[in-house]
Formats: sequence, C-alpha cells, structure tokens
Amino acid sequence: MPMKGRFPIRRTLQYLSQGDVVFKDSVKVMTVNYNAYGERSEGARKFVFFNIPQIQYKNPWLQIVMFKNMTPSPFLKFYLDTGEQVLVDVEDKTNKEITQHIKKILGKNEETLQREAQEKMKLRHPATFGPLKYHLRQCMCEIEGQIPCPGKVPLPKEMTGKYRIAMKESDTS
Repeated sequence: MPMKGRFPIRRTLQYLSQGDVVFKDSVKVMTVNYNAYGERSEGARKFVFFNIPQIQYKNPWLQIVMFKNMTPSPFLKFYLDTGEQVLVDVEDKTNKEITQHIKKILGKNEETLQREAQEKMKLRHPATFGPLKYHLRQCMCEIEGQIPCPGKVPLPKEMTGKYRIAMKESDTS
C-alpha cells in the first residue's frame, strides 16, 4: 500500500496493533458526536483521527458511528447488548484522556486479555487439528512422515477395511 494521504502511518499494521482499548463483549455500538471546529472538540477530533482506527482494528465486531457537527458539545455513547446506554462526556479532554477513560469503564482488564491470549495459544498448538481459522493444521497428513490423505494418494490395500475383512473371511473358509 503506498504511503499517501494524511498521516499514512495510521494505516500501518504496527500502528493499528498498538491500540490498547479492547472492549468487553457486551459493548455492541459506539457513537462519537463531535464538532469540526472549536476548542472544546479538539480532543474528540484527535481521538477520531488517531484512536478510532486502532479501536476498529482491535474490536472488529464493534459498530462505530460518527456524527459530525450535530451537537454543541462532544460526547461518546456506548450501546450494550443488555439495552443499556453509557454516555461519556469528552468536552475539553485530550485524546489520551478519552482513551484511558473508556478503557477504564468499558475495556477488558489485563487479566482477561492474558487469559484470552493463553486460550488462543492453546488452540494454535501444533498438535491440534481442525479448520485453519483456529488451528495450524487442517489434517494429520500435513505433518512430515505421516501417511498422506486417502483422497489425494490411495492407501495401500493392506490398510483398507475392505481388504482386511476379505482376508479374515478367506482365512476362516
């Protein structure tokens, strides 16, 4: 991707992964109301410009809606899955203060994040098999030294069930 536009560094994977706000699973929608002009909305503008891409990257299931120049004072509103709404006033706050505040009230704590990372690593263990979305290998045949898949290379007839049954029947008769 070419580095064009305003602050193209915001679109790099390194920058996006530096975001530290991971919301709880109960947060479904986040609305940002801010103004394009005025001193009171300066922190909210910087939050939208610098921190929203990181939040989107870390919370792909979160819907983010932005309303520009619709209210006199900037605020954030969060809609939870229980139907509750959390209103956060961001007037005269910097983007770092806003980030720390929403992380404190609606973000997952460090213990939860570490536990989820450990669970994810258990699924990524090389001895587990399944869909590639969750596991490193889809089939046992992908490991070197194992018998290839019968769909790709036919098995030796001594290893097939039909041959074994036929051999047992011929031995008994």
